[in-house]
This record gives sequence, C-alpha cells and structure tokens, in this order.
Amino acid sequence: MPTLTRKGAATRQRILEGAAAHIREFGVAATTLDDVLATTATSKSQLFHYFPGGREELLLAVARFEAGRVLENQQPALGELTSWPAWQRWRDTVVDHYRSQGRLCPLNSVTSQLGSRTPAAQAVVVELVRRWQAEIATGVRHMQQAGEIDPGLDPDHAAAALLAGIQGGVLIQMSTGEVTHLEAALDMGIAHLRDSRA
Repeated sequence: MPTLTRKGAATRQRILEGAAAHIREFGVAATTLDDVLATTATSKSQLFHYFPGGREELLLAVARFEAGRVLENQQPALGELTSWPAWQRWRDTVVDHYRSQGRLCPLNSVTSQLGSRTPAAQAVVVELVRRWQAEIATGVRHMQQAGEIDPGLDPDHAAAALLAGIQGGVLIQMSTGEVTHLEAALDMGIAHLRDSRA
C-alpha cells in the first residue's frame, strides 16, 4: 500500500473502523459495501482508493484490525501476569470480554468469509496466535523466576495449552451462548500452573 498522508490515513482508518463496527453488529453476510459507504459517509471512489481490491481487501483489513483488538482488549492485564491475583484479573478480563461479545466473534466471522485457508487470512490468525501465546509465556516465565511455577515447565507449551483452552471455550460459546467452558478452561489451566510447584 502506498504511503498515505495524515488525512488519507485518517480516512482509511475511519472506513476500516466503520466497516468493523457494522460487521460486529450485523455480521459479515449482512454487510455490503453500500452499508459501509452509508455508515462511514464515504464515496465509492474513496473506498476503492483506499481498498482497491474491494470487499475482499476491506474484509482482510478488518480481520487485521479485529485481531489487534483481541489483544488490546486484554490489556493491561495480559501484559502484567506477575502475580496470581494478576492472572485472575486477566482471566476475568478474557471472560468478561467474550461474555459481552456474545455469540458473534468478529474475527472468526471475517476470516470464515475470506476462507481461513487463504494465505492472507491464515497469516492474520497465525500472527495473532503467535503474539497471544508469547504474552502468556512471558507471564509464565515471570512466575517461574518468582518461584511460583515449576521451573521445569515449558512456558511456550503451557501458554499454547491455555490458549487452546480459551479458543475451545470461545468456539463452544459461539454455539451455545454460554461462557461456562471458557471459564473452566482458564480456571483449570491457571490451577495447573499454580499446582506445578506443589
């Protein structure tokens, strides 16, 4: 993408955020380019100037935006996993976020529409998982250094297991509307870390 002026970058961001908000409320299938134009008070020529690939390029940009929000919505708790009360705050932040989000997962909706096996959509999800897992693993390492978690535990492996539990819980929530499984996955995962020093 060519370098944008400050005004151009702001316009592109406005279109992106407007499209993301519309998709969050109505879903991907019910969001057309005309909806985005109306929501963002943008002309068709403006939209195609910033997203020349049309709907698919815009959806990919929304996927990147939503992936970023997944981690932003967990801060500062995710970046402060330095005590067991801090881990509990992070757990509560994750559960509260997905409870308030309801059955619709914007990132999943967008990547499903794009086709999760397309290289660009897959890259968005891979990068999100990598960053999320790294943040959790950093918390595990901190607790190991503090003597709160078994130093023989593999931080990356433990983080991967927690993240898999979260994603499984979110998937079940999307089907049932209940966060019970997400809560159980986080509670058991964190309890396993605490018990590793026993």
